[in-house]
Amino acid sequence: MLVLASHLISGLASPELYLDPGSGSMLLQLLLAAILGVGVVLRTQWARIKSLFKGKDSSEDDTDDEE
Repeated sequence: MLVLASHLISGLASPELYLDPGSGSMLLQLLLAAILGVGVVLRTQWARIKSLFKGKDSSEDDTDDEE
């Protein structure tokens, strides 16, 4: 993503390259989709992420809830 942004910024000085409204809209949608995608992955995998930092196995968390 950072590479794409740097290429776009460096290419704006060239008179042959330009961003029309359709390109800008597509880039905005791409950015929003990436942000929302990361949010969905974090929400669905939150127990596994927490277990990485706690040092517990995620299956242990499930058995603790049943007791």
